[in-house]
Amino acid sequence: MAVTTIRYVVCDVFTDQALAGNQLAVFTNATGLTGAMMQKLAREMNFSESVFVLRSEGTGHARLRIFTPTRELKFAGHPVLGAAFVLGQPMQLDEIRLETGAGVVPVKLERQGALVVFGWMRQPIPVITPVESPAAIFEALGVPGSTLPVEHYDLGPGHVFVALESREAVAAVKPDLAALARAIEAGANVFAGEGTSFKTRLFAPRHGVDEDPATGSAAGPLALHLARHGRIGFGDTITIEQGAEIGRPSTLYARAHGSREEPGAPEVGGSAVVVAHGEFRFRVLPA
Repeated sequence: MAVTTIRYVVCDVFTDQALAGNQLAVFTNATGLTGAMMQKLAREMNFSESVFVLRSEGTGHARLRIFTPTRELKFAGHPVLGAAFVLGQPMQLDEIRLETGAGVVPVKLERQGALVVFGWMRQPIPVITPVESPAAIFEALGVPGSTLPVEHYDLGPGHVFVALESREAVAAVKPDLAALARAIEAGANVFAGEGTSFKTRLFAPRHGVDEDPATGSAAGPLALHLARHGRIGFGDTITIEQGAEIGRPSTLYARAHGSREEPGAPEVGGSAVVVAHGEFRFRVLPA
């Protein structure tokens, strides 16, 4: 029986401190792995997402497949940013282009000396639709309502945004996850803030993620949501705090482009740190 060795890197994303931010497993050479095996490995890691690096099939430097513990995603923010840090460091690129199921995502890398310390990714333009009947979402979240219109932003994963009165109200949310899974397939984001500083939490039980420490795919749509409803200007950079309630404090940056009528591709930025290297080794039975 042959022995298969599959190597991976663990990095913490949307933080510059180890053991904070959002954990990510980057399988740096997934050539030969089936989608079913990738899903099993993502379930074994049990992070909110794992990313598998493959050879480019187009104009990118590499192709990514992204999995939660229960499903594959076309796009997700912290896997793309984390993969950009892991791959961009040895490649010494100022910009790395990563192919995803939602298109090619460019990530501009900032360095201190040779070390990558920050990245800005330009995300897909989300499809925006109103949520006509959000009452079941409010009930599952245990909140009285939203101070802004409730809308659905789809850029691979989907996100719905519920604006609360205060950061304290966001911190106090205790959702009924079973009810939330029945009410909505997309991630449910609650947020509050002022000026260009905001606090968010994300719950996505249908994706196998009860609460996410840092959600890059929601940060760009949040900036668009705020700009479209007059809370910030298009082009303003906002700071987003997330993850404190589950012991993984994270900091994300985002800015919206375009206009209310014609939203552009949002940008999301942050740091990441590599914290571990490992490998899976197991015997494969002959066919």
